[in-house]
Amino acid sequence: EVQLLESGGGLVQPGGSLRLSCAASGFDFWRAAMSWVRQTPGKGLEWVSSIGPDGRNPQYVDSMSGRLMVSRDNAKDTLYLQMNSLKPEDTAVYYCSKSGRMGSLRASRGQGTRVTVSS
Repeated sequence: EVQLLESGGGLVQPGGSLRLSCAASGFDFWRAAMSWVRQTPGKGLEWVSSIGPDGRNPQYVDSMSGRLMVSRDNAKDTLYLQMNSLKPEDTAVYYCSKSGRMGSLRASRGQGTRVTVSS
């Protein structure tokens, strides 16, 4: 059974940083492209970032490009998302998804971690 457990969210002021983590189990993590997606009330579910199985080919949503770094530790079955210079519009519930970008909105996700950017 695929299990994904996100953590690291919280309340942060504009301009601040957070590092999200996603602990994976129940599948061969090292074989899987992975993604981050987010849910906002106004925009629905949105793809944020993806990374290949070997850590190559990181991709980022244009609205956050230059402020994100996706990475993974295949020895620990863990996916990460470093988010810098956060803006109020980045407020959302962030999920990791067991898929590359194309299938990320439909693939298995965890319960999410809430990020709130507010002063």
